[in-house]
Amino acid sequence: MDTTNPLLDWALYLAAMDWPVFPLRPGTKRQPAIKNWENRATTDPARLRRAWAADAWNIAVATGPARLVVIDLDMPKGDEAGPDGATALAALAEQRCAPLPNTFTVATPSGGRHLYFQAPPGVRLRNSPGQICPRVDTRSGGGYVVGPGSVTEQGGYELLDERDPVELAAWLVQLCTEKATPAATSKPVALRSANPTAYGAAALRGECDRVRAADPGRHNETLASAAYTIGRKVGAGLIDHATARAELIAAGQTLIGSQHWPPNEADVARVVDAGLTAGAANPVHRRDAALMTRFYVGALHPHSGASTSAVRVRAAPDTPCAGAAKLAAGRLLSPD
Repeated sequence: MDTTNPLLDWALYLAAMDWPVFPLRPGTKRQPAIKNWENRATTDPARLRRAWAADAWNIAVATGPARLVVIDLDMPKGDEAGPDGATALAALAEQRCAPLPNTFTVATPSGGRHLYFQAPPGVRLRNSPGQICPRVDTRSGGGYVVGPGSVTEQGGYELLDERDPVELAAWLVQLCTEKATPAATSKPVALRSANPTAYGAAALRGECDRVRAADPGRHNETLASAAYTIGRKVGAGLIDHATARAELIAAGQTLIGSQHWPPNEADVARVVDAGLTAGAANPVHRRDAALMTRFYVGALHPHSGASTSAVRVRAAPDTPCAGAAKLAAGRLLSPD
């Protein structure tokens, strides 16, 4: 490796695994340096060299284009009770009589682990926060993981096992794709489950995609509208609140560091929480959900049916901020 630019070396190493990568702002893990990162992530060494010559970017692996499913094993935070993610997953594997195989593994600064698996052929998975078990998230389509070699204030991401990722086991695929079964009822609020329905999952995915593609100057408006729209489905029991909040915040955080709002993670969380709360107070009815299924599940290109004026969220308007280095990276990572 060229020790004069170790971050570039790691970016090239991951790209050589045929995993598209893109830059994160230096020292961060949730601030992509480019917009539309899932489509612009690349394995092209020349483009990577140009990008990492501009700054000491951290490295992100776009898990969807890489055909990866990364299991994120978290540690308890603060005074949280219960086992860490690794212990919880090991116990679940033992219950299933299905030991976890060794695979490509990265240690995180908090003491957690990222386990890299190949997505099985023909299987398309999305992010699933906490769906497998507590403190166990997955990153796949629509997500990314911080790559080895990256450094934050908490420490570095260290490669522990460099063997090629093994294919994700069938029992884990099942847990990542399980959906709630709707109960027959005439009440508007009918579904209460830790997992979203197919309609709810498609709606959440579509709104998150809409946030990521928000036009400059409309970031706050789009995020607030999306949170309100999803909040109405949370209020109806169509989507789990924790899942909705995690996915919307992750989508909103992709906008941080641009020339427009939001300036930080706290503002993203504040707007998401306000929108979810307002939407949950006005839940959709089953009849409305049935009418909208064709848009969310059939077309898979949702649009918000709620006026953003209904969301009483006071957030700073989009304002310019320093971003010359980020813009340089965006140009450098673009094709010739």
